[in-house]
Amino acid sequence: MGDVLELVEARLRTAFGDPEARAAVTFLGAERIEVLRFVDGGVRRYVTLGMSRRPMSDPLAPVVEAVRGPRAELVLSVRAGSAPVDEVLRPLAVLASSPQVEGVVLAPGASLDVGDPLWTGAPFSAVLVAEPGGLVEDLELGEPMDPVRFFPLLPMTRNEAAWKRAQGAAALQERWLRHGTDLRDPERASVPLAG
Repeated sequence: MGDVLELVEARLRTAFGDPEARAAVTFLGAERIEVLRFVDGGVRRYVTLGMSRRPMSDPLAPVVEAVRGPRAELVLSVRAGSAPVDEVLRPLAVLASSPQVEGVVLAPGASLDVGDPLWTGAPFSAVLVAEPGGLVEDLELGEPMDPVRFFPLLPMTRNEAAWKRAQGAAALQERWLRHGTDLRDPERASVPLAG
């Protein structure tokens, strides 16, 4: 079997075509994370490459699993416009390194917060991890390895992130749906949360 990251990149090329750009970020105590940018019409897709190199593991587990365990990459889709969304490369790499650095095991419904705007002027510093499989199919690696899952990230305003903590991910997603929220709009306002 080939290198996991080579297989992941091949799956991304099948889904989105050739990347328009790529950047690499390395943090102390973590392995290199690349962020690939794909352009699909007026939508830019930023996808991590490197998070799936090793399985995510619970930091409290007595043994760190080197082969078995969930593997993932992150996908952020944003409409191109006047916002400097390419600045999201570093925050996205920070989020992708969180399993290595902090022992986070990502799952749908989780929130991730970088503490600062995702790009200059962005109303978002946090994202909601959504269900995988819509944009990019899971990549089966064969036994005993778990498949690589491609988690879409949905940017949340500070108010939405606080509301999600109180009400849950499903309630926030239902509110976005009810109000026809364009989650790819890099400058959107918070969805109405009262009532």
